[in-house]
Amino acid sequence: MTELLSNHLGGRWQAGTGAGTALRDPVLGHELVHVDAAGLDLAAGFAFAREQGGAALRALDYRERAALLGAVSRVLQANRDAYYDIATANSGTVRNDSAVDIDGGIFTLGTYAKLGDGLGARRFLLDGEAARLGKEPLFQSQHVLAPTRGVALLINAFNFPAWGLWEKAAPALLSGVPVIVKPATATAWLTQRMVRDVIEAGILPPGALSVVCGSAAGLLDQLQPFDVVSFTGSADTAALIRSHAAVTRRSVRVNIEADSVNSALLLPGEAAGGEAFDLLVREAAREMTVKSGQKCTAIRRIFVPAALYGAAAEAIGARLRKTTVGNPRHDAVRMGALVSRAQLDTVREGLAYLREQAEVLHDGATHALVDADPAVACCVGPTLLGVRDADGADGADRVHDTEVFGPVATLVPYRDAAHALALVRRGQGSLVASLYGSDAAALAAAAVALADSHGRVHVVSPEVGQSHTGHGNVMPQSLHGGPGRAGGGEELGGLRALNFYHRRSAVQAGTGVLAQL
Repeated sequence: MTELLSNHLGGRWQAGTGAGTALRDPVLGHELVHVDAAGLDLAAGFAFAREQGGAALRALDYRERAALLGAVSRVLQANRDAYYDIATANSGTVRNDSAVDIDGGIFTLGTYAKLGDGLGARRFLLDGEAARLGKEPLFQSQHVLAPTRGVALLINAFNFPAWGLWEKAAPALLSGVPVIVKPATATAWLTQRMVRDVIEAGILPPGALSVVCGSAAGLLDQLQPFDVVSFTGSADTAALIRSHAAVTRRSVRVNIEADSVNSALLLPGEAAGGEAFDLLVREAAREMTVKSGQKCTAIRRIFVPAALYGAAAEAIGARLRKTTVGNPRHDAVRMGALVSRAQLDTVREGLAYLREQAEVLHDGATHALVDADPAVACCVGPTLLGVRDADGADGADRVHDTEVFGPVATLVPYRDAAHALALVRRGQGSLVASLYGSDAAALAAAAVALADSHGRVHVVSPEVGQSHTGHGNVMPQSLHGGPGRAGGGEELGGLRALNFYHRRSAVQAGTGVLAQL
C-alpha cells in the first residue's frame, strides 16, 4: 500500500486504524497516498484544541497572532515547489491553476497578517461607539467582540485544498480560535502536507492547528456551544450539517457556502466586437476553463441581448477551441483534469441533464486529449450550451437551477434590461455576478439591483479591462459568500471575517469603566 498520511490531533500525529482511502492521480490513474481517520479519539482531540490551543492563542494579542500568520506564510512560501508537485499529481491541475489555489492561499494569509498587525496589542475589539442609556451620559453601553472560547471546525471542498484551508484558518487563528480542518478526501494530500510543514516548523502553539483526513464521521458530534463550523461543499451536505444536534440543540454557529449558479451579464446597448463584448467573451472562456471549471465562483450562465446571441456563441466558441486539454505535465496543455472519475461521471450526467433544455454551441467532446488516455484520465473538454431564444430562457428551469461543477456554461439571450435582471435572479442567490458594459450609470444601477441576491457583484467596464481582478477570483478584501442557494454565509471581506469567530456582548457601565476598554 502507498504511504498512509497521518492526522494531527490532540497535539500529536496519529494514524488511522482502518484500511484507508486511496488518493489517485486523476490523469494517470495510479494510487498516490492513503488517508484514514478511523479510530481517532475525537473527543480528546477537540478538548485539547479547545483548552490548550485556545488558551495559548488567546494569551496573545492580535499583533502577536498576526506575526504567527506571517511566519506561517513564509514557511508555505519556502515549500511552494512541493505543493505544486502535489497539486499536479492529486488535482490534475496545470501550473497556472495550481497557483490560484496555492499562491492564493499564501496571499490570503499575508493579507490577514497585515490586517492583524494593524489591530495592535489588543485582545478584544470594540464594536461601534458607546451609547448613553439615560438622560445623563454617566451610564452607557459599549458593544465588544471577544474571541469565542471554542474550536473552529473547517470542512472544505475538494477544489481548493490550499486556499480553502487558509482563507478560513487565517481569520480564525487571528481571532484567537484554534482550528481543526477536515479537507475533502479526494484532494486531502495538499492540505495535510501544508499543515505538516507548519506544525514541524513549530510556529503555532500545540492544539492551534489540527487536520483530520478521511471520513468526517463523528466530527460534528464533538461540537460544543461555543464552537463554530465553516463548511464549503454541496447543498445536500450543508442541510445535514444544519440539521445536526450540535446546531439545532447546542446552537453551534455555522457558516455555509454551497451551490451557486453564477452569472455574467452583458448590458444592453453594447455591440458585437466592442470592448465590453470582448471583455465578456474573454472572461467567460477563462472562467469555464480555469481549474477545469471546478470553482464555486465560476460563470455558469452567460446573459447577452438576444441580437448578440449568435455573435457571442461564435466568439466564445472560438476561444474555447484553442484550449488544449490533457496531462498537466505537458507544456502544451492549458486545462487539466477533473479531480476523480466520480466527478467526471457527475459532470457528464449534469451535462446530459442540461442538454435536454439547451443546444450545444461548442462540444467539449471535440477536444482530443494531449498525452492522456481517455479511458483513464478524468478529462473533459469545455462545453458551451445555449438557449436559442429569449422566450425559451424563461422556461429553461434546469439552466437556472443546476450547477454542473466542471467546464460547462450556458449562453442565455434576453429581451431587455428588466428581463435580464429577472433571469439572473432565477439563480436564487449566488456567490458572484459580473456585469459588462460601458455606461457607468447603467452598470451602477444593475450592480445595486443585483446586490441583494449576490455576495459579490463584479463590474467590468473598458477602463478597468486590464486591471480588474477577475469574475471568479476571491480577494480577501471582499466578501465571499452569498444568500439563498449559495448558502447564506459570509467569509473574508477584510476584518469582517473576524466577526464569525468572535462573540458580541454589550458592556453596560459608567463612563469611567468604559474608558478603560
